[in-house]
Amino acid sequence: MADPGADEPSSRSGSPDPEGRASEDRSLLHQRLAVRELIDTEVSYLHMLQLCASDIRNRLQQLPQGDLDILFSNIDEIIQVNSRFLHGLQETASKEEEQVHLIGNLFLEFQEEFEQVYKFYCANYDQALLLVKAYREEPELQQEIQGVIEAVVPQAGSSGLSFLLVIPLQRITKYPLLLQKILENTLPDASAYAALQRATSALQNVNTNINEYKMRKEVASRYTKVEQLSLREQLARINTHTLSKKTTRLRQLLKQEAGLVSRTEDKEFDVLEERFQWVSLCVTELKNNMAAYLDNLETFLRFRPHECNLDIPGGPAELYCSLARDLQRKAFLEFKQRLESLVWQPLCSLAKALVGPQNLIKKRLDKLLDFERVEEKLLEVGSMTYEEEAARHTYQALNSLLVSELPQFNQLAVQLLGQILHTFVALQQDLAKQVLQRAEGSLAQLPHHLTSEPAFRRLVEDVLGQTGNQLCSFRETFEKVLPPPSAQPLLPGSERQVEALLSKYGPGKLYQVTSNINGAGTLDLTLPRGQIVALLQNKDTKGNSSRWLVDTGGHRGYVPAGKLHLYHIVSEKLLRGQAGPREDSRHPTPGPIPAPVPSLPAVTQVVAVYPFVARNNHEVSLQAGQPVRVLEAQDKKGNPEWSLVEVNGQRGYVPSSFLARAPAPGGWSLPC
Repeated sequence: MADPGADEPSSRSGSPDPEGRASEDRSLLHQRLAVRELIDTEVSYLHMLQLCASDIRNRLQQLPQGDLDILFSNIDEIIQVNSRFLHGLQETASKEEEQVHLIGNLFLEFQEEFEQVYKFYCANYDQALLLVKAYREEPELQQEIQGVIEAVVPQAGSSGLSFLLVIPLQRITKYPLLLQKILENTLPDASAYAALQRATSALQNVNTNINEYKMRKEVASRYTKVEQLSLREQLARINTHTLSKKTTRLRQLLKQEAGLVSRTEDKEFDVLEERFQWVSLCVTELKNNMAAYLDNLETFLRFRPHECNLDIPGGPAELYCSLARDLQRKAFLEFKQRLESLVWQPLCSLAKALVGPQNLIKKRLDKLLDFERVEEKLLEVGSMTYEEEAARHTYQALNSLLVSELPQFNQLAVQLLGQILHTFVALQQDLAKQVLQRAEGSLAQLPHHLTSEPAFRRLVEDVLGQTGNQLCSFRETFEKVLPPPSAQPLLPGSERQVEALLSKYGPGKLYQVTSNINGAGTLDLTLPRGQIVALLQNKDTKGNSSRWLVDTGGHRGYVPAGKLHLYHIVSEKLLRGQAGPREDSRHPTPGPIPAPVPSLPAVTQVVAVYPFVARNNHEVSLQAGQPVRVLEAQDKKGNPEWSLVEVNGQRGYVPSSFLARAPAPGGWSLPC
């Protein structure tokens, strides 16, 4: 028989240490409790988010929609992500032996999604707190909000909105702590230990990235604001500190341009900036073109020939008026409204969205110059001040933000720009379909509706050609029998200038400006309407006949040929030849009036070029084209700008520039 005492040592050596066994059991128990805490708190957290998104948000409809968007931010996206995460956690409970390992892998799987949704919420958290602070300054509104929150979430207490808004921030920062607790109660040689370590490190990195993103957004928000400051306010902001910074930046820039110091190159950012500037240019050009398109459309809608009495009974003219009236009231008006709401407004919003990144890019250049200067000092001295370190971090924050977000912004801007263009084309196509549909009935009643398209085009071209020839012939005939084109009123005090130009160049070279001219180039002139100029050359140096070289009597330059009209001299000297003694320029009461002087030769007569309304009993009213008799070509002080005339038996003063010579009445009749 074997000795039982001999087997005792081997029995003890094969069994585990009771203390180690108890320690393992405690660790396993704490691990399970930590896992249970993770799942239970996740359930409570998700329930609280759903209360915020549904009950509380729906009961706060008295707040503006913009405020609700800021307060609850992207809480719906957080609910979607955490709902899937909770579902994954609950599924691990069925695999108790692998549960901890699966939890570590689950966190690694959701790492990127957690960072995306929570960094957006955290970045907007401060703005939400500003709203909460503003509500507290309105007791009635604050009381309503507090009543809603206490009814749904009694545990919120007096904190109200602040209690709810901080919950997502607390949750994302608690994940590493919960994982750390599970990790501490997991044996180092367990298979789940490495997965839990990676998950803990990953969630710590998520929180670090969220904090850095929040800091970059805070830095960027200081420079994206567009302030409309007056010159006085801008000058008030200038002090010795700002002058010193700007001077230092300018010095650094000049050193780079001179090649004394190297310039920091960032090819990744340069590519992104070039892409952004291209998008910005496309948006600006499209916005300008769309504004011109809308202006032309508005002009088209104001032009309504169908409302005029064409005095053409029945037939195609009546069909045209009916169709044009129908299109103007419905199709074109609806097209304009849809164009403004679906194209113009989104385009303006896109252009406005480009302002912030544009400001950041400009500010980045300033901060880059500060950064380069600090880096030079760091190499030379080995240390930097707190302010220099802050400037260095500001540049790094701005650059990181732009490099990380410009690709997405450029992509979204291009997509939105493409959608706007697609919408514009679709609206044009829809308008064409509507016009064709509405015109089908009218087209069927036209005499040429059965004609093939090529034959109809030839017919239209032939008719337009014949009509154009008739119109040109009529215009040539009409110009021959009409009086010379009337001159614009001369500018005050321009008589001497006209006389000088007349004596230097002769009457055939004088032209008058028919509308205001704003010179755009260095050699272009800016002239007011009515200015008299002398023609030097009827083309510019490139042979462009639409730009003429003229002399104003003091300056020479180019003006548009279309805004010049040959000046037919209404010579005050001719009128003055009839004048008697000079009298007071204030043209007192015409009587007693000197005996009338002989009028102009019988071959011409004087007519009113423009209508004139008398302002007192010393003046007389005129109608355009009305014949007048000139009694004196000046007032009583000899001022030639006023002439004493007789019209329909009434005598009074009128502006001399409102008068012109015309052929004798016999010359006005049209030839048979």
